[in-house]
Amino acid sequence: MNKMFLLLVLFGVVLAIWAMKGRNAGSDAFKSVDNDEFEQLLTDSNVVLLDVRTKSEFDEGHLRGAVLIDVKTDSFMMAARDRLPKDKIIAVYCRSGRRSVAAAERLTDDGYQVVNLKGGIQSWSAAGKEVVK
Repeated sequence: MNKMFLLLVLFGVVLAIWAMKGRNAGSDAFKSVDNDEFEQLLTDSNVVLLDVRTKSEFDEGHLRGAVLIDVKTDSFMMAARDRLPKDKIIAVYCRSGRRSVAAAERLTDDGYQVVNLKGGIQSWSAAGKEVVK
């Protein structure tokens, strides 16, 4: 009985490790970069800038030229498919970086090439980068 319990526990640990590796594999499919690298990326005409915050957050200040699609809406992926070309790089950001990672994972799973801004617009603003209203 004890051996069976030990085997079940060991199996559970192995299964958990395997599941975590699978979960992290998706995050390796996109790149997260700092403010300067993100700013440099935005000079490329092959890049679409995506803000995944709410409309009210966007109205408070956003990066020039950003397309707004709120990642928390049920229609996020439908709107993304309608408005974002798959043949361009999607440069994504949010307030602090959490929602943009979630958006990057979903977009990458759908076949987009995505680059995420580490720290979001908070980090961008703190670095003295331009924000427009």
